Amino acid sequence: MDIPSPAYNQYLVSRSVYSEPAFQDENEKKVIVPKTFQERLKNTCSCTSRQAYLKFKGYFPILDWLPKYRWKEWFVHDLISGVSTGLIGTLQGLAFALLAAVPVGYGLYSSFFPILTYFFLGTSKHISVGPFPVVSLMVGTVVLSMAPDEKFLTASNVTGLNSTVIDTVARDAARVVVSGTLSFLIGIIQLAMGVLQIGFIVRYLADPLVGGFTTAAAFQVFISQFKLILNVPTKNYNGVLSIIYTIIDIFTNIAKTNIADLIAGLLTLIVCSVVKEINDRYKHILRVPIPIEIIVTIVATGISYGANLAGKYNAGIVKTIPSGFIPPMMPDISLFSQMIGSAFSVGIVAYAVAVSVGKVYATKHNYAIDGNQEFIAFGICNLFSGAFSCFCATTALSRTAVQESTGGKTQIAGIISAFVVMIAIVALGRLLEPLQKSVLAAIIIANLKGMLWQVLDVPRLWKQNKWDSVIWVFTCAASILLGLDLGLLAGLVFGLLTVVLRVQFPSCGSLGNVPGTDIYKDIKKYENLNEIDSVKIIRFTSGIFYGNIDGLKSGIRKIVGFDAIRVFNKRTKALRKIHKLIKKGQLRATKNGVISDVGTDNEAYEPEDDPEDPEDTQNPEVQNKEVEVQVDWNSELPVKVTVPKVSIHSIIFDFAQITFLDVVAVRSLKVIYKEFKRIDVDVYIAACEDMNAYSNFFTTITNVKSKMRKVFNQQKGFLDRRRGRLPGRTSYQSNQVRFFPQITQTSRGHGRGSYHSRPPCKPSSVTFYSSESRGWQDCSLFTCMGTNFIRHMGSTDRTVLPSQICVSPDSDYPSGPSRRLIQSMFVYLSVSACLYISFKLGISCRGECSWNQSDIASKTSLTSLLPK
Repeated sequence: MDIPSPAYNQYLVSRSVYSEPAFQDENEKKVIVPKTFQERLKNTCSCTSRQAYLKFKGYFPILDWLPKYRWKEWFVHDLISGVSTGLIGTLQGLAFALLAAVPVGYGLYSSFFPILTYFFLGTSKHISVGPFPVVSLMVGTVVLSMAPDEKFLTASNVTGLNSTVIDTVARDAARVVVSGTLSFLIGIIQLAMGVLQIGFIVRYLADPLVGGFTTAAAFQVFISQFKLILNVPTKNYNGVLSIIYTIIDIFTNIAKTNIADLIAGLLTLIVCSVVKEINDRYKHILRVPIPIEIIVTIVATGISYGANLAGKYNAGIVKTIPSGFIPPMMPDISLFSQMIGSAFSVGIVAYAVAVSVGKVYATKHNYAIDGNQEFIAFGICNLFSGAFSCFCATTALSRTAVQESTGGKTQIAGIISAFVVMIAIVALGRLLEPLQKSVLAAIIIANLKGMLWQVLDVPRLWKQNKWDSVIWVFTCAASILLGLDLGLLAGLVFGLLTVVLRVQFPSCGSLGNVPGTDIYKDIKKYENLNEIDSVKIIRFTSGIFYGNIDGLKSGIRKIVGFDAIRVFNKRTKALRKIHKLIKKGQLRATKNGVISDVGTDNEAYEPEDDPEDPEDTQNPEVQNKEVEVQVDWNSELPVKVTVPKVSIHSIIFDFAQITFLDVVAVRSLKVIYKEFKRIDVDVYIAACEDMNAYSNFFTTITNVKSKMRKVFNQQKGFLDRRRGRLPGRTSYQSNQVRFFPQITQTSRGHGRGSYHSRPPCKPSSVTFYSSESRGWQDCSLFTCMGTNFIRHMGSTDRTVLPSQICVSPDSDYPSGPSRRLIQSMFVYLSVSACLYISFKLGISCRGECSWNQSDIASKTSLTSLLPK
């Protein structure tokens, strides 16, 4: 009976269709010979005079840009920019020293010394080096934890009553030592990272993570400066929940607010915020921003000095600012062990801020910065400035914006700003002593506007990428509650965890064809797509490894609409019941393999004209041949077993976006292939990259054909004995009828009756049907997997059939009695020869060695196991 061929979606491919081995045969790969360790060591250690000069020049970028400096065109712009940046840097140095918990005069040093070294070593032309509020606050956290007020309490008897007071002189001196030592240690860490070329570490600080961290730091800065505006007494907390304890203290003592400091701080905050907004809105008109910090500082200092606010209203003022420079001093190396963790986190944050800001302006002005050289530059900056009791240096956004917007072209502007700060250190320090601390705190808060308003980025991030918004919120919350150092670590770990989670739960979708094109898109994301009949195309969107293979299996089950294992088990159960009904005579199997009810003519199942083949009546082997029953699993079955419908015959895995496969993934793909193949669903792989071959994927596939013949020869005799088959026969000598499931479709190109799954209750073997000899050929499970892999993924011949690969009794290989006789004789002769030699050897060494009773028993039992 002719079966009509199903309809196909036809495509014209104007090139040859390649399998992986065929493509590799026609396109030879380049042979890349890896360098040996000795060759790499030789290339690394060898150095010519020119290489040495270029290396030295790379460590000092000033040798590259200073000879090219355009003095007539650029110097005036750098001069204006340097003066403006220097004035702002002077005031910010005083203010940020409060965050670092050191006397305000040391903020001026921190705004001066780092610039001197960065001028020679830095690769950015526009950043302004000096204190930054976030980094200063992190330094202050370390300083307060290692030199708290409680360590400097002294007895006092000024009023006749015994009391304790804080020795501020000793406390400030100890805090200066701690901050200078911390800066020195940060310099060592940064320099080591630069020399070791590991500047890539900053890549793990993603923008959402940095945004959440800096926003949390800005919030902590706001709280720490808000208490200075109120001038209320609070304890210095550090560690987990320190910001919560500080807020509780502020509101507990809010009744003790100093009105003079509150009014001065609020007025300064309002004026600075308004003028900064004007500068931002009209920056295209104003060639030089209005230096509102300088104006406010001068006015506030004059009012405080003239009104004697410190004497009359007990306002908190700066008090003493040392004039001139202090001599360098060695850091306290004994403190390194206590601050190594904090030094690492502060150094990474300082470097990340500086490099991120530098890249923004480098991109704007069309030049590049070297990340590793920046590590070296800031490392030497902190080493050098740490010896002069400065705290950690990085770059401030506001100062850098001023330096660039006022026309700064190179680090000449930076060195000019350092000279302005030097003038303040030498001559203007005493003039600023009446300045209120609340004014400096208000200036700091006014500069936090940009960082605090990063909260508005969360809704935008949520729309663009929900994972990034979660990282932002988590890092911000962790930094506020746990502290900046632990918060940064928690955010970094959480960010890496989200990467793992995104890879562990990848999306896989079913693809459909865009009508009239060769484009395939996800059917869930686009409408009016055409899916190929009885074919599922599944695309994976990430690498496959041990962590996500279970999720991919679940995704495959959802897309195809059934579980291959459950389908196979249900079919096996149905076949067992059919077998029992046939044994009871309630069902019968016709010659054409169609199940029919006993007592009916079965006209609905059998063809009307089925001429008897004369060869079937004359050949006794064909007469004894059992009837192979075919079951259409998509039709109604004669047993009460619900078998899930399988509406597809092929699955195509699109590997175009697969970046890697590990060993577990390769093994699981083979299992997936086997599960679908035994329910007659073919599995194909498209766009498989070469790197998947490195995971031994294609090697396993293409080598199976040669291995299969060897495995078949070894197991053929055992399978014959186990199946009850007589030697040299192609059919089972049994009165029982076996049933083999088959999908009656010819769309796979093998012809009717060309493919079957394995028989029921035989988990150790798989049976193929030969369309040539019309008989059954048995192969091991491993051989079956290999055959199918060859057909669909590893074979250069796409028309390979199981009957062409499985070894038949009519092949050139020994089969039947001769094959079994050869095997038995070979095993018998080999074992007998070994025993004879061993026995003779034992007799010849009598007196030196002898066998005991257990040896003889073992020989006897071994001989009894030989084939008769």
